[in-house]
Amino acid sequence: MKTVFIDGSSGTTGLQIHQRLQKRNDIKLLTLDESQRKNNDSRKKIFNESDIVFFCLPDSAAIEAVDLIENPNTVIIDTSTAHRTSEDWTYGLPELKNQRELIKNSKRISNPGCHATGFIALIAPLIENNIIKNDVKLSCFSITGYSGGGKKMISEYEDKERNSLLNAPRQYGLSQNHKHLPEMMKYCSLKYPPIFCPIVAPYYSGMEVTVTIHNSDVNNCKLKDFREIYNEYYKNTTIKYSDENENNFLSAGILSGHDNMIISVFGNDERILLVSRFDNLGKGASGSAVQNMNLVLGIDEFKSLNL
Repeated sequence: MKTVFIDGSSGTTGLQIHQRLQKRNDIKLLTLDESQRKNNDSRKKIFNESDIVFFCLPDSAAIEAVDLIENPNTVIIDTSTAHRTSEDWTYGLPELKNQRELIKNSKRISNPGCHATGFIALIAPLIENNIIKNDVKLSCFSITGYSGGGKKMISEYEDKERNSLLNAPRQYGLSQNHKHLPEMMKYCSLKYPPIFCPIVAPYYSGMEVTVTIHNSDVNNCKLKDFREIYNEYYKNTTIKYSDENENNFLSAGILSGHDNMIISVFGNDERILLVSRFDNLGKGASGSAVQNMNLVLGIDEFKSLNL
């Protein structure tokens, strides 16, 4: 039986990972007493006793925690931003070409960012199939539930006396330096960062990422061609293509509580909308982390996932 430790288990991502794993009989979840949770000697000991360690920590803490692991067989799955573009770490999005095998054989796995997951899922197949060039200049907007902001933001939104400004969607990342941009560029092989507009809205979870493309940026490709590419690329994965919508509306909350993703293509042959919808806590965080753990263990990658 494999041993698993979640460092940062009291945070939103850690709690969601724990919920997915707590009833499994093929792994043993290790825990630290609350009094020892921040003791580095105790953490180091349990890290090196574990087969798999999830880091659900701020970036700086994740970087420091890596140095505590001396056991060469311990697998780290880091949910922070810290190692997502590092050459020494494997990017944990198994649906990308050849990525599944890399994850299976890796000891250092960086879990993707939520916005980045939706963007990369849309753009990487198009770059690989030469539908768009890697020097294309893209625009992307992404709406997410407030749970993506962690405990502090959740508390703010769920406060009965909350600021009235929180009752409407709020755009952020205004400096165009969002922390997900480097991985969005790297794993799509883009020369230029997209104009990226993330928006947090007053609902708990669910994400909708939209990339707009004009036909002048497309290499002789119609709407039906996009659909065929996505259908083929994502066969037998957590990502599915679907044209379904809600009477010409698209809800960002349609997959709240789930660990899969729906990709859709709308618009016309002149102006194209590429849309990915998923749960920012599911495929955008904890569900993805558990999927990566399953791959490392060599078992059904969908085990414990709500698809």
